[in-house]
Amino acid sequence: MAGNIRPETMERITTPELAKAFIDEQIAEVRAQVGDKKVLLALSGGVDSSVVAALLIKAIGKQLVCVHVNHGLLRKGEPEQVVKVFRDELGAELVYVDAVDRFLDKLAGVEDPETKRKIIGAEFIEVFAEEASKLDGIEFLGQGTIYPDILESDGVKAHHNVGGLPEDLQFELVEPVKLLYKDEVRVVGKELGLPDNMVYRQPFPGPGLGVRCVGAITRDRLEAVREADAIVREEIGKMDPVPWQYFVAIPDVKSTGIKDGKRYMGWAAVIRAINTVDAVTAQSVEIPWSMLTRIRDRIIAEVDGVNRVLWDVSDKPISTIEWE
Repeated sequence: MAGNIRPETMERITTPELAKAFIDEQIAEVRAQVGDKKVLLALSGGVDSSVVAALLIKAIGKQLVCVHVNHGLLRKGEPEQVVKVFRDELGAELVYVDAVDRFLDKLAGVEDPETKRKIIGAEFIEVFAEEASKLDGIEFLGQGTIYPDILESDGVKAHHNVGGLPEDLQFELVEPVKLLYKDEVRVVGKELGLPDNMVYRQPFPGPGLGVRCVGAITRDRLEAVREADAIVREEIGKMDPVPWQYFVAIPDVKSTGIKDGKRYMGWAAVIRAINTVDAVTAQSVEIPWSMLTRIRDRIIAEVDGVNRVLWDVSDKPISTIEWE
């Protein structure tokens, strides 16, 4: 499958049999391209990079070096799952980088959403480049580019797929799923044996919870976002059908609450659940009242600092999917 144009005759990968044939084909192509050299991959834990990592492990084993950067903006349990699945279960050569303090210190006091995005993206590239410079024998860079990325941005993803490395760290690309759509990547991931909660992971912005901790990020409010989001994903995940995306945002606004007979100031957690086909437009999803009240009770009881729960019923347009 040379080139960046998907052939019109290419059959959509919808079954385990087609996925297996695709995997076998890509293993052969990767081995022919890479030979006995090493491949470096930024492994975020998202669907695309996870599927590429699993495929490359099957193709070249320890010749693949994965770097997972924990910037402190991931959802609850995600860094631990990356280590468990790839290092412990699949035997990957995995470099885990705890960069939480580094990222959060850089973001301290920054309110503007676009500035936050630029800081997160630039710092990610810097951390990844530092780790890459410590490794010997790397000649290829694995990327989780998928076909919509090529259509939208000429094949360059600016955050997790490291499209801005310094000149001395520019490598030949290995992009085994670049001609697949997201649903096909998921089918391939299932066939590769990745867990369902990784294969069917919801869309997640590159800056992570940094755009859901609205305004200047503080560690306590970021942790509140992470804990509240975990509750919402657990509860709304029980709906049938499950919405396309659902999460929590916590704006930097205080509201009055009462606890133990005393007034205190806390945050409002905002629930967002939407359905969309193309992410260009999106519709708010109706959440059953019994589920909403259960989520409300759990968040207020379990999440420090939150004393109010809101439900965002806005559609896109005019509202965007994310708050920032």
